[in-house]
Amino acid sequence: MARYIRQRLLLLVPTLLGVATLVFFFIHMIPGDPVEVMLGELAQDADKEQLRANLGLDRPLPTQYADFLAGAATGNLGESFFYHKDVFEVIAERLPATVRLSIAAMIVALLIALPAGILAAVKHNTAVDHATMLGSLVGVAMPNFWLGPLLIILFSIKLGWFPVSGNEGAGSIVLPAITLGTALAAMLSRMTRSSVLEELSADYIVTARAKGLPERVVVLKHALRNALMPVITIVGLQVGALLSGAIITEAVFAWPGIGTLLIQAIQTRDYPLVQGCVLTIAFSYVLVNLVTDVCYALVDPRVRLGAS
Repeated sequence: MARYIRQRLLLLVPTLLGVATLVFFFIHMIPGDPVEVMLGELAQDADKEQLRANLGLDRPLPTQYADFLAGAATGNLGESFFYHKDVFEVIAERLPATVRLSIAAMIVALLIALPAGILAAVKHNTAVDHATMLGSLVGVAMPNFWLGPLLIILFSIKLGWFPVSGNEGAGSIVLPAITLGTALAAMLSRMTRSSVLEELSADYIVTARAKGLPERVVVLKHALRNALMPVITIVGLQVGALLSGAIITEAVFAWPGIGTLLIQAIQTRDYPLVQGCVLTIAFSYVLVNLVTDVCYALVDPRVRLGAS
């Protein structure tokens, strides 16, 4: 197991290096000058040059890239142009909100997906099955930037049940969590249905039914327990995706998380903050995937053997 974990950790290095390289050069290719954003276009040229020198933007791009990698390797991503604070400090203030939103979205997804998938499997090839799968297809097809405003119009403006935007209490997270969790719920429900259907045709299920066990016990205690393995794997892999997918949802609901921070950093051409946000999201994604792989290897030794 230790060897397997070391191999997985070594794979993180080129992944994060590739992400760091891409985000550095892409952000510098975006039109716009952060100095002009900070001082305005009417500022004196001498003031612009002085600020550009203070920020280190007057140096050649390869030199800036080398300094960026050296700083990132030691955990130093520089100072935010806009907030005038350490990048990690700015991100640490916003990251908990994104984590809360991702956890809430995952809970919403599981509360929808598991009952829907089990019901569709039990009612296989019936109207209930077809309606459930149609609903999951609609859920996958609905983009966050459309579903979010729709929920705001209905539940915030028309009914007044939840705040329109921001983080103003427990109710503020409901609509963003539903928006973010809907697509994941649609995918998980299809996975649950497929996995439960496969288990229901197994020999041990036939034996359990022959013993006269109630259908509820057969499905929930026997079939579902074995059917959850691939579902749990997908859930683990999607946790990282939720962190990155929260960007659009946070923008729609003005949720004060790392997604809105990233968009603001792009608009202000805050290079260090953009790089820090993207690297944080990428690191979270690969770290969650690593933990999922390790857990899966603990359950199934064949995974470790295949990697050795």
